[in-house]
Amino acid sequence: MTPPVLPNALARRLFLHRHALAEPPTGPASGADLAELVRRIGFVQVDSINTVERAHHMILFSRRRSYRPAALRPLLERDRNLWEHWTHDASILPIETFPYWRRRFDADAERLRGTWRRFFREGYEAQLDAVLDRIAVEGPLTTSDLGEGEARGDRGGWWDWRPSKTALEWLWRTGRLSVTRRDGFRKVYDLTERVVPESYLRAEVEHEELVDWACRTALDRLGFATRRELQAYYDAVPSGAVAAWTGAAAARGEIVEIAVEGADGALQKAFARPDVAERAMAAPEPTRQLRALSPFDPALRDRRRAEFLFGFHYRIEVFVPEAKRRWGYYVFPLLEGDRLVGRLDAKAHRSEGVLKVRAAWLEPGVRPSRARLDRLDAELRRLARFSGCDRVEHMPGWRRNPP
Repeated sequence: MTPPVLPNALARRLFLHRHALAEPPTGPASGADLAELVRRIGFVQVDSINTVERAHHMILFSRRRSYRPAALRPLLERDRNLWEHWTHDASILPIETFPYWRRRFDADAERLRGTWRRFFREGYEAQLDAVLDRIAVEGPLTTSDLGEGEARGDRGGWWDWRPSKTALEWLWRTGRLSVTRRDGFRKVYDLTERVVPESYLRAEVEHEELVDWACRTALDRLGFATRRELQAYYDAVPSGAVAAWTGAAAARGEIVEIAVEGADGALQKAFARPDVAERAMAAPEPTRQLRALSPFDPALRDRRRAEFLFGFHYRIEVFVPEAKRRWGYYVFPLLEGDRLVGRLDAKAHRSEGVLKVRAAWLEPGVRPSRARLDRLDAELRRLARFSGCDRVEHMPGWRRNPP
């Protein structure tokens, strides 16, 4: 039997709606409303690069223009509605996910042990108990607090962490410690039982519950997904468990196999809820307001999926030598309606109060109409205000043709 086809336009609409990128970016963005936004999109990746604002702040601002970074801190550090841990990378998650993460801590320890022994300097495993004991007695500590007197190696870089830093990160990744706050961008660690609320700390989840939750919630946030996409969403369960779940869910009639049309007309098999077409048609038509997205936006995290749906090839180039970069160090994709229409290279120079625009490119076939350029100018002014700048400055030759 030929699976039903979800046309590309409807696939984009549903996908953007599930990521809170279809409706106008208005409404409150603090307290319970902000926590609900994070819950809706699943997680918010944390990253240190601060060319305009850090990734987690950019992700939330692109969905709620009233958002300001100060609104996030109370939810993480006081109210504990959110917490920080690992999906595919460091992320901010709803606190109700913690019981599911408890199931993955031991698995992560087993999976990471061999890798870390190969990549990191010896000595960190001998420090694990001492680090836990010191934090238990002294309270929350940072890597700097623990690293006094430790010599660095000659190489530097992430692979040459001091043993105390490696011990802290290991204890965090495997659940014994949690991030209680950040000072600047530096993680401050405390015992998990002093960070996570009791009701979530003690909740027990069986492995089968973890698999069902991970697959079900990933599917509902993606709208439709291949097995690979389901597994990669949280990276919380192995691919074999995902395959077993899709088989059982399909047999129960909870999901069906469909064919999703890509931007180039190609079809790709995926799983979805039986009423996926109706849900897609009921989703709001994406607003025409132009938005600059973080390179780490949840809608772009899976680069293959974004390229299939939108015909938009994107790779971040922060680790590419400058002479070999095609676009730039940290380039923001531009979303307009249901299309990724361009890219932006901009940096906030806060001491000067200016957002400097080095370059902007429109995708092939996207016209530089007056209305579109006006929407871009409006977004640049919003980004300037958000990053603490009061004006926008365009560098000579900033409007570029694709390389």
